[in-house]
Amino acid sequence: MLDQTMPSWLKVIFKVKHGLIIFEKVVAISSLFLLLLLAIVQIIARNFFDMGFTHVDVISRHLILFIIFMGAALVSEQNRHIKIDILVPLLNTEQQEKLIRPLLVLCAIISGIFAWYSIGFWLDEWEYAPSNEKWSVYLALILPFGFSILSLHLLLLTITGFEHDKVLLEKEKKQSPHCSCSNAS
Repeated sequence: MLDQTMPSWLKVIFKVKHGLIIFEKVVAISSLFLLLLLAIVQIIARNFFDMGFTHVDVISRHLILFIIFMGAALVSEQNRHIKIDILVPLLNTEQQEKLIRPLLVLCAIISGIFAWYSIGFWLDEWEYAPSNEKWSVYLALILPFGFSILSLHLLLLTITGFEHDKVLLEKEKKQSPHCSCSNAS
């Protein structure tokens, strides 16, 4: 996948980005599986044994955050995230291409700011959490961690561009002009 003419620093960035994507997928899939498992166990415990586990709801809320943050990073990789484009459709393709990298940097900065303030939020949670609930504060680390990963991911996208777009461009280049597709006329 990596071009042999590519500078070595860029190859390292692509490898870091690929590793980050694998990490995000593993965390998202594991969190979803654990969330489903905990929900099923809680339903069975409540309906069949008239009991429930007190901390499952807290864990489930945090697992949803894990899924959301990892999913946000993964969909941004494919340029399939939710976009509110008001002016972009009015721009031509060349102007849109010039605008994408500054917008990615801006999004990375905003995510970094959110990460910074969520660290302060987490420290407050840690300081004021009762001793019997300190364990749940560790789960809240997903906020600064998630925003930091999202910020890093957006910065890497600024350098490397979108993989999905590159794959589509390569497929278009590989198609021969004498395609066996028939045009109905």
